Amino acid sequence: MAGHSKWANIKHRKGRQDEKRQKVFSKLIRELTVAAKLGGPEPGDNPRLRLALDKALGANMPKDTIERAIARGSGDQEAENLEETVYEGYGPNGVAIIVETLTDNKNRTVAEVRHAFSKYGGSLGTDGSVAYLFTKVGQIVVENTDEEKIFDVSVSNGADEVEQGDEDNLIISVEAEEFHNLKNVIEENGIKINQYELIMKASNSVELDDEASEKVINLLESLEDLDDVQNVHSNAEFSEGSFA
Repeated sequence: MAGHSKWANIKHRKGRQDEKRQKVFSKLIRELTVAAKLGGPEPGDNPRLRLALDKALGANMPKDTIERAIARGSGDQEAENLEETVYEGYGPNGVAIIVETLTDNKNRTVAEVRHAFSKYGGSLGTDGSVAYLFTKVGQIVVENTDEEKIFDVSVSNGADEVEQGDEDNLIISVEAEEFHNLKNVIEENGIKINQYELIMKASNSVELDDEASEKVINLLESLEDLDDVQNVHSNAEFSEGSFA
């Protein structure tokens, strides 16, 4: 359908990250703490912590704040008991949604998530109701300065797909296990990275017109605003008009 693109989805996510700095910091601190708790405090030995650290530095988080979060997770300081919980559901027009949370109170979190779904025309589903539609992959958005070089470097180092973003960007997809290696190779080849993250990529998508896009975006933003929510993924393909 004309007027739809994966770049629209990326712009939605990035816009939300840029919009509320303090909330972003809070979520990043939680991720740093849990990543250090699960995989240890050394970024070189802990890919999840390395990604969280990169995001924190990219958001201009103060160094001492980062160090305190890692110290809490690695046991050097008292840390809150955070659990990872994933919720699944459907939004307007049958859009599949996955909500990743870190919480110290699952009863509170599920109530808030369920309320957001209900308020914006969606419904919270059961475990496994939409997860089968998604696969965790690495996504790297690079500046399109030399398309042939970028394609050759990416594909020869494990990339599964290189797609056009907007006119200035290419979107590279890679298996989660190869994500950090490919990112490093891309940087070593002097290719500018504009954005990178691990996402849940849908095997099929739901294309939305302007009206439906607005409804789904309202739901996704409501979920993203919840304190316990770390990431929200969907199989929506938003219309370009919804970002005008």
